[in-house]
Amino acid sequence: MIILGIDPGFERLGVAILEKNKGDKKEKVLFSECFHTSSKIEFSERLNLIGKEIKKIIKKFKPEILSIETLFLNTNQKTVMHVAEVRGVVIYEASLLNLKIFEASPPQIKIATTGYGKANKEQVMKMVKILVNIDNNKKSDDELDAIAVALTAFAHIRT
Repeated sequence: MIILGIDPGFERLGVAILEKNKGDKKEKVLFSECFHTSSKIEFSERLNLIGKEIKKIIKKFKPEILSIETLFLNTNQKTVMHVAEVRGVVIYEASLLNLKIFEASPPQIKIATTGYGKANKEQVMKMVKILVNIDNNKKSDDELDAIAVALTAFAHIRT
């Protein structure tokens, strides 16, 4: 099975493609990146670029499931609204290409990766590096978050 994990953001979008086949002990990272959009371009164009990038990745890797992090409310309502719009574009592109949608909350991601729903970011990042084989020097926080989101879908599918 192949899962697309997304850590949504409009300046930095974490993207990961993970695969696990029967008999595999660990999920394998096929691809990960932190997709950047420039603050110098209109927000609508940033959404367009994100949509095109997601469509390209889905067509290349052919995942069956999109696993995307749900929103958590913070103090900046404008940021939350923009991230919600990014989530909408990603879910839309995935649904057009017939992916099943799995949404994971931050506590679910923490439980799936560390076993503790109130783990801090450093604990999650450390466990992601243990759970999958990745080059520790090349992964941004956004990529690692996207990997954690995909791992969460795998954990929920198993149960």
